[in-house]
Amino acid sequence: MNKITSPREFFGVEPGADRTIIRWDKICDYFELLQKESPCIQVTDMGPSTEGNKFLKVIITSEKNMKNLEKYRKISMSLADPRGLTQAQIDAMVKTGKTVSVQSMSLHASEIGGTQMAPVLAHSLLCADTAEKKNILENVIFVMVPCFNPDGQLMVCDWYNSTLGTPDEGSGLPWLYHKYTGHDNNRDAFAQNIIESRYMGQILFHEWMPQSYQDHHHMGSYGARMFIAPYCEPVRPYTDPLIWRELSLYGANMAYKCEEENVTGISNGTQYPGWGHYGYHWITNSHNIAGMLTESASARLATPLYIHPTQLQGNNDMTMPAYEQHGYFPHPWEGGWWKLSDIVLQQYTAAMALLDTMAKNREQILKNMAQKALRQTKRGAEDAEKAFIIPAEQHDTGTMYKLIKILLDQNIEVKVAVSAVTAGGKMYPAGSYIVPLDQPKYGVIKNLLDITIHPDNPFTRTPDGAHTAFDAAADTVAEYMGVVCEAANGEVKGRMKKVTEVPKFDIAIEKATGYVISAKENDGYKAANLLMKAGYKVYRIDVCPWKDFYVEGDAEKLGEILKGFKFRMVDKRFDKLTEIKPLKVAMYQRYFGGNADEGWARLVLENFAFDYTTVFDKDIIGGALDNFDVLILPSDGKEMLVGPMNCKNSPNVQRLLSYMGTPPADYQSGLGAEGGQKIAQFVNNGGKLLAINKSCDYAIETLKLAVQNIVAGLPLGKFNTHGSTLKVNIDNQDTVAYGMPKQGLVFHWDGPVFKITERANAQKYKYVVTYQDKNVLQSGLLNGEDLVKNNGAVVKAEVGKGTAILYGVSPLNRAQTHGTFKLIFNEFYQH
Repeated sequence: MNKITSPREFFGVEPGADRTIIRWDKICDYFELLQKESPCIQVTDMGPSTEGNKFLKVIITSEKNMKNLEKYRKISMSLADPRGLTQAQIDAMVKTGKTVSVQSMSLHASEIGGTQMAPVLAHSLLCADTAEKKNILENVIFVMVPCFNPDGQLMVCDWYNSTLGTPDEGSGLPWLYHKYTGHDNNRDAFAQNIIESRYMGQILFHEWMPQSYQDHHHMGSYGARMFIAPYCEPVRPYTDPLIWRELSLYGANMAYKCEEENVTGISNGTQYPGWGHYGYHWITNSHNIAGMLTESASARLATPLYIHPTQLQGNNDMTMPAYEQHGYFPHPWEGGWWKLSDIVLQQYTAAMALLDTMAKNREQILKNMAQKALRQTKRGAEDAEKAFIIPAEQHDTGTMYKLIKILLDQNIEVKVAVSAVTAGGKMYPAGSYIVPLDQPKYGVIKNLLDITIHPDNPFTRTPDGAHTAFDAAADTVAEYMGVVCEAANGEVKGRMKKVTEVPKFDIAIEKATGYVISAKENDGYKAANLLMKAGYKVYRIDVCPWKDFYVEGDAEKLGEILKGFKFRMVDKRFDKLTEIKPLKVAMYQRYFGGNADEGWARLVLENFAFDYTTVFDKDIIGGALDNFDVLILPSDGKEMLVGPMNCKNSPNVQRLLSYMGTPPADYQSGLGAEGGQKIAQFVNNGGKLLAINKSCDYAIETLKLAVQNIVAGLPLGKFNTHGSTLKVNIDNQDTVAYGMPKQGLVFHWDGPVFKITERANAQKYKYVVTYQDKNVLQSGLLNGEDLVKNNGAVVKAEVGKGTAILYGVSPLNRAQTHGTFKLIFNEFYQH
């Protein structure tokens, strides 16, 4: 056997050593060396990350298995969808196949342990110096993503090294540890808006369909030392029950191995619910893949942290109310120094134990993979809804196509009607899309497309009795996107064919007087932006109820820009046209770890070809707003906007600083009183302020608006939506809402609800979007419906010569809520 270079030999230090974070580029070099030294490892760079770094997929298995890798990949995919196979064929695959485990590390870049552990795990497996490791190589194909967020790893590593030996050592990165998403990157599994999410989706759903997936994370420092599967209550609906049993199997073996190795402070079945956000370690359960996460207690990055025994605490919930021994937490850690090396050991032990369990139970796990798929298919066939139908006639056809892409990216089977089809006594035209429920992805489909009401039970209530959710209360992506999706409620009859590629517009351009681009389409705004950047004059058609866009020019040249967009040719110029011009847009960005809502907003604007400039508080205070027409305040709490260091007595700020430490003076952002005065001056002098969700309270106070947030300060038991879709009425003749339908859904996350209080000059205020008068909730949860009914969701106010628009909703949330993008887009044009 060839010598395998150890991590210590290569890096000159043991991964996990105090005050050392090994940089991602060096780790890549190490994996490439391992590939040269061993036939049991395959290293693939899947392509550049968001900022151009390597994104590695590492496969480790025996040399014999490696030579037959494609064979085992096909078996794994076939067992995940065994429709059409005989029992004898399934049994043969179970007999010859290998279990497949995908594990990923350090998705959240400040949670550094996973990526530091990955070289240790790889080296240990390749050395195969025990019978257990040899058995793993023989029976398991291990697919590892040693760093799920390469860009963030480099940021955090470089930041940490810059603070070593200073009072700021171990403090948190001042900005987002991903260009757009920060901590929200693990909320991107179903939409796959960033490239890293798409790579993982390719591995999980299109290449391997593994039997297990585990994502290695960190959590707070003062509770259990590590959480491992299974999850606590509540569990997400429509998941095959075998999944929950598998999580118990894997979790028990990981906990058992940790205890055997005297790795103490391990909890399972606590803290993290089975119904969490729909990130990869949770959405995989709906795919019949046992999806898990580990959560290690954090040090101060690579700097040791001393914890007094009296500082250790429970979760303040019914799963672990106090830091004391119980059945799911039998061996509490006693306190003392907590180090990165402890985290590396924990995660290594858990990762190896998962692989060991899969090796020792190979045939049972493979058999049950097929069984889950067949049971879910049967469950879908017996579901009264039978299928979901996405009618061809939509308000925004291009966004419907993007929904189809989301479904295909999940490897969900989608069909398109070749001619009219019928279901439940209703006819749907050709071009409608059908998502049958009798398929293994039944659970994913139901969670993404069906109306979802978050459960209200003891497991979903806070200690003071309020109903809430761990993350978004519903992940109903069709509702987010404003795409009509209907339950078939009966067999779908008619000619259909399987969809194999994402649909798109393919309109042949012809010579004409002018060209009309639909403003009902989100992508119509992108087309308008590209046209203006190319030097064309673009107009709104005043007589059009949607205020469509209009352009004139050479057909051949215009065709190059309009390829893939929805447009039509006209032979006569419209009588009433208003030219639009792009406004100069500034977006506020802060430090203190950054603001994911701001990052997502940047991504949306870039995706639709809107230009913007990032401004910080020092820019605003220095008069930079004189150069802009629009200022966006992404959703943020008042303390974060004013500046945490200006609000040190706030409990929210105290929690923040205790978690991330006090940042260096250069990164202590905050608008303060002077910044607020500059914003008020900007608006009064003719500027436009767009305040999103939680930033509205700051805008109301700063601009002295006669608008009340009637839910401000209310406890969760009185008012709470926590990521739900609510029904609204929309004034689509107002410039804010051009191109919108008259009724629709908005995504609401505990944001403000508005009542205009001005009387003397009430004409200066306008409700653009209001909540409906009854049955406001579509999906999710809603405590306090009476507070919402008929009140304002989006309000527009005249302020001096300028305008303020208050968005009590989340119109760009995680770049997923396409149905409300236009509420923002319209305000980037001079009308």
